[in-house]
Amino acid sequence: MDIGLKGKRALVTAASQGLGRAIAEALVSEGCQVVISSRRQERLEEVADEISRTCNVQKGTVIPIAADVTKNGDIQQLIKKAEQQLGGLDLLVTNAGGPPAGQFEQFSDEDWLAAVNLNLMSVVRLVRETLPIMKRSGGGKILNVSSMSVKQPIPNLILSNTIRTGTAAMLKTLAAEVAKDNIQVVNLAPGRIKTARLDSLDGARAEREGRPLEEVQAAEQEKVPMGRYGTPEEFGRLAAFLLSPANSYMTGQTVLADGGVVQSM
Repeated sequence: MDIGLKGKRALVTAASQGLGRAIAEALVSEGCQVVISSRRQERLEEVADEISRTCNVQKGTVIPIAADVTKNGDIQQLIKKAEQQLGGLDLLVTNAGGPPAGQFEQFSDEDWLAAVNLNLMSVVRLVRETLPIMKRSGGGKILNVSSMSVKQPIPNLILSNTIRTGTAAMLKTLAAEVAKDNIQVVNLAPGRIKTARLDSLDGARAEREGRPLEEVQAAEQEKVPMGRYGTPEEFGRLAAFLLSPANSYMTGQTVLADGGVVQSM
């Protein structure tokens, strides 16, 4: 099935590994030209080469531009450079690492403000810089990488549970405001997808509870109705569909990729 992404121009942040990289690779495989971004230029260049080889595309299809999404100046420069390199932006994927795990009494004001900056303000700033570009070109799609915690809080992740829920509310409101401009907004919420972030969380839990890592992971997979962790590749393919013209009548929604874990309607 051709989902209509050939020739689209995309920016994916936090794309040097994990879910961001998987989305970038899926978009490239569907014919997009993609700017990938994270903090380290050297690593980005390696990833750009790796994706280009995997997808068998010519040099320049994957463009690495370093930026720290917790810094407004970096975001402004990133969007400016991405527009210059691509000649416009049709697709924006807002993605960032998660805040530290822990419980309420562990965190200071500085911790809370850092989480807001990482997982809310990065999205606000990226969208704010990109909207004028999309409006000038007649539309576009914005996809935020979130967490299933926006529907069902995850124990020991109070910062993520709180901030990502606020971000989802902002995006829901935004979607109604920009629908008239032919701009769609989707919040894609992963469950337990096998990434370095998940390995770190499982490892921390194993250490905290004095249990083998394998035992913790087996117990977590038993909670998933599908009986396993998801893969980044599965997540990337779903993101590509949601960003494609094949998804022509959905906006303002949170889509769960969780193997059935969340039980709410």
